[in-house]
Amino acid sequence: MSKRIIVNEEVKEKGKQGLSEFKKFISKGNVIDMAVGVIIGGAFGSIVSSLVDDILMPLIGVIIGGIDFSGLSIKVGGAAIKYGMFIQNVIDFLIVAFCVFMIVKFLEKFKKKEEEKPVAKSDEVKLLEEIRDLLKTNKK
Repeated sequence: MSKRIIVNEEVKEKGKQGLSEFKKFISKGNVIDMAVGVIIGGAFGSIVSSLVDDILMPLIGVIIGGIDFSGLSIKVGGAAIKYGMFIQNVIDFLIVAFCVFMIVKFLEKFKKKEEEKPVAKSDEVKLLEEIRDLLKTNKK
């Protein structure tokens, strides 16, 4: 019986430790940022799907001879293999991937601009640099 109690105490302690670590993880801002990103990504995905389904695919269908991709399928026995929907989903994925790529490239430009900004030197640093430069010229 005493062994069983020790195991239960160990399990409880590990559970408390795990819960404490989870609380620390959840309280960080990165988790919230990630959750917001997932929600916005889902909404963005539906916008891109609408762009593909309602605008691009009809135009592509007209260009290649009026083919409606969503209706393309092959009957195998009693099952219908909808390869047209697969083509449409591949195009949808490629457009989403391209949009995400463009957004990342756009955001990288802002990061580079922030990194390029010179850091303003304090008056003390400027004064110390002047003293250093005067000392260098006096040594020569």
